[in-house]
Amino acid sequence: MSSGRPSFYEWLIATRYLRSTHRRGFVSFISLTSVAGITLGIAVLIVVLSVMNGFAHELRVRMLSVTAHATLEGLDGTLPDWRVDQAAALRQPGVIAAAPYVDNYAMLAHGQRVIGTQVRGVVPDEERKTTGLAQHLTAGRIGELTPGAYHIILGSALADDLGAKVGDSVVLIAPQGTATPTGIEPRMRRFYVTGLFHSGVYEYDSALALISMADAERVYDLAGATGIRLALEDPFRAPQTVRALAYALGGGFYVSDWTKKNVNLFRSIELTKSMLFVILLMIVAVAAFNIIATLVMIVKEKQSDIAILRTLGSGPRNVLATFALQGVIIGLAGTVIGAALGIVVAHNVEFLVHSLEHLLGTRFLDPRVYDMSDLPAYVEWGDVARICGVAFTLCALATLYPAWRAARTQPAEALRHD
Repeated sequence: MSSGRPSFYEWLIATRYLRSTHRRGFVSFISLTSVAGITLGIAVLIVVLSVMNGFAHELRVRMLSVTAHATLEGLDGTLPDWRVDQAAALRQPGVIAAAPYVDNYAMLAHGQRVIGTQVRGVVPDEERKTTGLAQHLTAGRIGELTPGAYHIILGSALADDLGAKVGDSVVLIAPQGTATPTGIEPRMRRFYVTGLFHSGVYEYDSALALISMADAERVYDLAGATGIRLALEDPFRAPQTVRALAYALGGGFYVSDWTKKNVNLFRSIELTKSMLFVILLMIVAVAAFNIIATLVMIVKEKQSDIAILRTLGSGPRNVLATFALQGVIIGLAGTVIGAALGIVVAHNVEFLVHSLEHLLGTRFLDPRVYDMSDLPAYVEWGDVARICGVAFTLCALATLYPAWRAARTQPAEALRHD
C-alpha cells in the first residue's frame, strides 16, 4: 500500500483525526488553536510590513515631490556657464527639466528671533518644472520672486519658528562678510515675506527659504549658479542618468541624486523591516511548536489505531504520510486564512485606526508630530509570498518528528499496552 504520494485513505484518516471528538474534542480544539496561532502570526506580519512599506512609499513620494531627482554642481562651487550646461542636460535622454539654482546658508532674523536656515535661489519659471514646491505654496505665488524685489518664501515651520507671516520683513544675514575700514561686517539684506509653502517633509518646511536666483547671486557675491537641478522621467535611474550627463559634459562636476542624499534613511527603514520580520516570525514559530504538540498527542492517543492500520497492510510510509498530512493541513489552513486576513486588514488599516481613535477618543498619529494623520499601508506581494513560504515551511518541518514517531510504532507493542 506504500506509494510515492498520499492516497485517498491517508487524506481521509488525516482529516478524520483532526476532527476527532474523543476526549471531549480536545485534539480538535488544539488543532484549531494551532491554526489560529499561524493565522495570527501571518496576519500580523503582513500588516506590520505593509505599514512599513506604506511609510517608505509615502516618504519617497513626498521627497520626490519637493526635491530634485538629481543635481549637477561645479567642483569650485559655481557654474559660470550654467546656460550651456543646462542646454546639454536637456538634450540628455531621460531628462525632463533642468533648472539652475544657488544654494547657501544664512541666518534669518525677525524681531528677537534668529534662526539658521538653507537659502535657495531659484528661477521661478524653471523651478516649476523640476520640483513640486511651487504646487505646495499655502500663501503667495512663486512668480513673485522677481529679481531685485528681494522677496522670500518661507517653509511653514520656519515661518512659525520666526513668528513671521506674509507681509512681514526678515533680515537675511549671509555667512560671508564685507570688508570695511572698521573691519569685517556681516553681509545683510532685508527681504519681504511674500509666500509660505508646506511640503509635508519637515526637513524642508523647517529649514528652507526660497528667493530669486539673481538676488541670491548679489547677496552671496556669486557670478553664476552653484548647480543645476534635474527632473527625470525615471527617478530610480537618477544615479546612472546624472553620471552619464557629467561624462557627456567632459567631467569636472560634483553629481548627486535623491537616492544618495537619503540612503541612510531608506536603509534604516529596510533594516527595521527585516528585524520586524524576524521578531514577528517568532509568533509563527510558536504556532509551529504547537503543531508538534498537537501531533504528538494524536500519535499517543491513536496508538491502537496505528497498530490496526499496520496489521491491515499499511506500511511505515503510509503512517508517516497520514500524520504528516495533518500538520500540512493545519499549516496550509493557517497560512491561507492568515494571508487573507492580513491583506484585508492592511487594505483597511486607515479605517480601523480612525475607528479605534474615535472609540478611545485619542489620536495615534498627531499630524503636528508625524506630518501625517493617516497610517499608510502598502501591500507588496513579494512580502506576502515570502511570509507565507517561510510560515508554511516551518509548519511542514514541524510535522516530521511526530510523523516519524508514528511510523516507528510497532503493532504488537501498541496492542499489548492497549
